[in-house]
Amino acid sequence: HRPIYITGESYAGKYVPAIGYYILKKNDKLEASERVNLGGVAIGDGLTDPETQVASHAVNAYYAGLINERQKKELEKVQLEAVALTQMRNWSEATDARNKVLGMLQEMTGLATLYDYTRKRPYEDDLVEGLLNIGEVKKALGVNESFVYEICSDVVGEALHDDVMKSVKDMVEYLVRRSRVLLYEGLYDLRDGVVQTEVWVKTMKWEGIEKFLNAERKIWKVNGELAGYVQNWKSLTNVVVLGAGHLLPTDQPLNSQTMIEDWVLQTGFFENFYKANVSTKSILVE
Repeated sequence: HRPIYITGESYAGKYVPAIGYYILKKNDKLEASERVNLGGVAIGDGLTDPETQVASHAVNAYYAGLINERQKKELEKVQLEAVALTQMRNWSEATDARNKVLGMLQEMTGLATLYDYTRKRPYEDDLVEGLLNIGEVKKALGVNESFVYEICSDVVGEALHDDVMKSVKDMVEYLVRRSRVLLYEGLYDLRDGVVQTEVWVKTMKWEGIEKFLNAERKIWKVNGELAGYVQNWKSLTNVVVLGAGHLLPTDQPLNSQTMIEDWVLQTGFFENFYKANVSTKSILVE
């Protein structure tokens, strides 16, 4: 069977690992001819281990020069509340506390958006919403034409409110042992960016984690121009993309396309990683 790759960004940090985990677990109960050939999963600026990630916002903003010491301490106090509520499994209250952290950070910094702290205006999404509500587009995508597309749905948000602070890190740990995992972040994202990803990756229970953390961070170029930095050990790859925020494909469409295609096909810059890590092939066919 042709390999399948699952990717997404932001809250996909939850559902991409969940889908991949489900596929592999189901595969174990199926005949070889019936199994889904999962080639890998890719998570962009993902919310994956919220308890760890929510505790990193203050220090991230502080060292970016966006808040001062007093503001940092105020933010850390609310972060600790979110962590405590998560540990008590008070999921709804924990989500509210995380929202408070992000709201405070927005108010303290006065930024146009936490998705990209360099932007002077928020991302514009009305064109996407308009496009996906065109009848012909819905038909081409196989979507019921009566459905109305919304960028952010209050109905969905309410349904997932108690899910926000739940971790799926264990699913990523399972996937990295049996498939390939790509994590990628825009440098300017203050919500689920470079720092928020690194803090939870460090806590992974995986036999290769020390090798990954000590691996060389390599300079990545596209068409001869600096595009970002790549760190890899066997089945786990992390890419930091320059000139981008939370909505990375919007900010760097060419570089994000190049990244995904080269990672999937193991070509270009990513070819060298998999030539060096010859044991990766055995991971993929287990």
